[in-house]
Amino acid sequence: MIRFSLPRRRQLKIVSVVAAGLLVASVATSPASNAAPATATEGVTPAAPGLAVDEISSSPNLRQVANLPKQAPFDTTSALGTDMAFQDRYAFVGNYNGFVIYDIGRPSAPKIVSQVLCAGSQNDISVYGNLLFLSTDSSRTDDSCNSVAQPATVKESWEGIKVFDISDKAAPRYIKSVETACGSHTHTLVPGKDRKTVYLYVSSYSPRADFPDCQPPHDSISIVKVPVKKPTEAAVVATPNLFPDGGYEGIPGQTSATSGCHDITAYPAKDLAAGACMGDGVLLDIRNREAPRVINRVRDTVNFAFWHSATFNNAGTKVVFTDELGGGGAATCNEIVGPQRGADAIYDITGRGDARAMVFRSYFKIPRTNADTENCVAHNGSLIPVLGKDVMVQAWYQGGVSVWDFTDSTRPKEIGFWERGPLSDTQLTTGGAWSTYYYNGHIYSSDIQKGLDVLKLNDWRTWTADLVRVPELNVQTQAGYLSW
Repeated sequence: MIRFSLPRRRQLKIVSVVAAGLLVASVATSPASNAAPATATEGVTPAAPGLAVDEISSSPNLRQVANLPKQAPFDTTSALGTDMAFQDRYAFVGNYNGFVIYDIGRPSAPKIVSQVLCAGSQNDISVYGNLLFLSTDSSRTDDSCNSVAQPATVKESWEGIKVFDISDKAAPRYIKSVETACGSHTHTLVPGKDRKTVYLYVSSYSPRADFPDCQPPHDSISIVKVPVKKPTEAAVVATPNLFPDGGYEGIPGQTSATSGCHDITAYPAKDLAAGACMGDGVLLDIRNREAPRVINRVRDTVNFAFWHSATFNNAGTKVVFTDELGGGGAATCNEIVGPQRGADAIYDITGRGDARAMVFRSYFKIPRTNADTENCVAHNGSLIPVLGKDVMVQAWYQGGVSVWDFTDSTRPKEIGFWERGPLSDTQLTTGGAWSTYYYNGHIYSSDIQKGLDVLKLNDWRTWTADLVRVPELNVQTQAGYLSW
């Protein structure tokens, strides 16, 4: 067991619970504005229009097997459930107020093992052995778990990465903090070549001239190096500039200017990463973990508003980017917005080495019209390890959970869905699935307001996924699986 002393000023509160139940070679041109949405539904029964509040609708092949609501002190509407990571029989779920560790040894009966109060939105999360990493993208009075929010204009504000020892899942211990420029909206765990070191690629954005620690231009990421056996020595070792030309300038009111990255997904075995960087989608060579290089960049000035996240296929020959139109808080899965904006964009990766390029193929968006009281847009998802196919499951906030196949990157199709009705039928209330990931036979979904949902997919097209087991999963750190 790794043991470290906890600095006295860094206090955290742990609630132990057992709850039964539940960089640039070229810039590609924009996709044609008349590109077909290429969204289809195969073997799926459309949801009934106008679902009642909290009413559940799903395709026959996807069913809920458990729900564990948020528990005190995380049961308020401001305690938003966020991203997830997995290890052995445990699920780790971030929350604006801290994080929760669940025992999912029995997927149909998840239990809360511990809850750590450590506010600092949005608490993006990853795990590696006995270490847990948490992103803080909120200006805080200090780096402790008792800090409070304060204006980012205050020079002494703290934002960055927090490190916890999770060798005892019932009592995680806060052991280290690393301050990073502009904080840490998200981070991506990238194992070093020798496995003695792990790196965190820290993404942040939206600099302001009046923010002392986050002034423009901010076209860089921060790289935190963590010695696995001496994690208290973690420190920023590089801040590579991914956009020396300043990045995409954006279209006011329509598309976001590039001033940092929102999220990066790494595929360490292939020495590749894909960055969703506000107005740019980038492909990076990460052979040198401390000096990633952008080798291709794409833009979509027609349909994409905010490049949010990325997912490679298993072969590393495709990448799916999401567009977080409306910032995740707007109703964009309706007839007014249409089938291409707020969607996924599928790119094939062509060529070799530094000549690799991303080529647009199609869009995918859920084929159901949501109510105007439901925030809905493409959000976090993961591959389902289906041998010989490219299938992923994805969260769409109040648009629910979608399982879709992009084996033919020009003709993606939905093959399953599960969703709840709106939180309200009179006003837009932020909620729904933030992250939805496949892990060892089941689908786990972190609902912003409703807690942890566990789903089971039973479909002849995806049965081989049940043969794949992994000991640990950080979705933004893709690990390949055997294929044919």
